[in-house]
Amino acid sequence: MEQVELRFDHASQASQTHTNLSAIRQSATGLWVAGDETASFEHLTWTGDHYGAQRTYQLADYVNLPAGPEDEADIEGMARANGHLWLVGSHSLKRRRAKAKDPDKAADRLATVIREENRYILVRLPLDDAGDPGPGLIMSGGNSLTTHLSDDRHLAPFLALPGKDNGLDVEGIAVTSDRVYIGLRGPVLRGWAVVLELCPEEGGKGRLRLREPYRKHFLYLRGLGVRDLCPDGDSLLILAGPTMDLDGPVRVLRWRPGNKKRVVPEDELEVVLDLPYGVGCDHPEGLVRLADGRLMVVYDSPSPARITPAGGVLADVFTI
Repeated sequence: MEQVELRFDHASQASQTHTNLSAIRQSATGLWVAGDETASFEHLTWTGDHYGAQRTYQLADYVNLPAGPEDEADIEGMARANGHLWLVGSHSLKRRRAKAKDPDKAADRLATVIREENRYILVRLPLDDAGDPGPGLIMSGGNSLTTHLSDDRHLAPFLALPGKDNGLDVEGIAVTSDRVYIGLRGPVLRGWAVVLELCPEEGGKGRLRLREPYRKHFLYLRGLGVRDLCPDGDSLLILAGPTMDLDGPVRVLRWRPGNKKRVVPEDELEVVLDLPYGVGCDHPEGLVRLADGRLMVVYDSPSPARITPAGGVLADVFTI
């Protein structure tokens, strides 16, 4: 394993993007990255010894966000394919955190569930010849993914649960040809994780719509959920980790979706590697297969050892 620095500017450090990384994809000159606490995404350029020269893009400059430009979008996945950059929100409800320093109010906070509309988005942005994004298309509101799932016999019961309570929680996206694969951290159904297969198309007025009904794939990950996806030839690499508030285990598996099986047993998933994780820190959250074949992993809640003096954070790079 090697490590490489991702260096962020002062504004991103102030908003803690570097400690909340949730999505990553390679570009022609560097990396696209996003954190889950803002409504922006970033580009980092390879400088020779680190990724830096950060450029920040406000998502509201490219699509009409349902809750406006200020509310966080909780971006949990990115994909780059066919001249487009894709971003997906968590599509999850949020339960307020209980604060130990205020025990009298802790129970009330745990009873409070919040819906933030900017989380319920799927976005496709065109990339120009220079690699910059242009005005794009969005699936949100009454045409959001959760609207399509409202009568689903497996997933509809989980739409009213917060993501960290095994409710619906999108945490990965991969695009191959005209297919969009959406990985769910939750729910996990008796040990089986869920990947949705979509076929979006332009729906007019800046909107995406589904050209055909979505498909569900059930993968036996031994109780783990999908934390990210990325293409690897005719396969998909799955970053699998806990769906609940746990540290691990976390591993990368290879799945070949071409056989169109809806139920994928454990023996059809190849374990690529087990990933390191910390206690209360260093949670693997995003992965990308680099052009040289190596695998880069970024971490949410990085340990102090990953924070660099220049305001960056260390990602891990594995040879597989």
